[in-house]
Amino acid sequence: MDFETARINMVEQQIRPWNVLETRTLRALTEIRREDFVLEPYQHLAFADVQVPMNDEEFMLEPKVGARMIEALALSSDHRVLEIGTGTGYLTAILASLCRHVTSIEIDEKLHGLAGRNLDRAGIGNIELLQDDCFRYCAETANQDRSFDRILISGSLPQVDERFIRLVQDDGQAVGIEGRDPAMQVVILRPDGTRQSLFETSVPRLRNVIDECEFIF
Repeated sequence: MDFETARINMVEQQIRPWNVLETRTLRALTEIRREDFVLEPYQHLAFADVQVPMNDEEFMLEPKVGARMIEALALSSDHRVLEIGTGTGYLTAILASLCRHVTSIEIDEKLHGLAGRNLDRAGIGNIELLQDDCFRYCAETANQDRSFDRILISGSLPQVDERFIRLVQDDGQAVGIEGRDPAMQVVILRPDGTRQSLFETSVPRLRNVIDECEFIF
């Protein structure tokens, strides 16, 4: 496979038509080698419009979904971002190329290690990778560390709630996925309580979610 051509085609044929138009975002998507973050058995799906498996339960977001969520963050080069769900590190790399610093949390030990190796090989340095349960992390740091400007949540929840938004600055925002199949949607949540629905999708739950809108810490 010609990875360079496939990556450009992914951006031009999948991502740009989904109204991802910001120049910095498109440049990052073109330059970051997605194929280096896809497991070897699924290399043929690296640029397909599908969720690519990371293990038996978790998947990389479709390229257009991840790209549009990142664009919705409205990132600037001085932002500090919290990412919930490192996965293989692909979106972490995109985020890190667009902002000042990324703190990324992954509950799965194997994925945490894989992401670290992938990001090291890619030369991404402005990141901190944590192996932790994001709900425990949010509970322990809420109202103590409001240093984040943006939060990206790559797994789904019944509802993206104030547990996350408590970690951002007053002018910050979180972008996540909420709802239940088949009616999930990507939303923006802000500290003033406003919510904006962006588009529909369907992705697996974050680990340790209880579907009655309660969480295990």
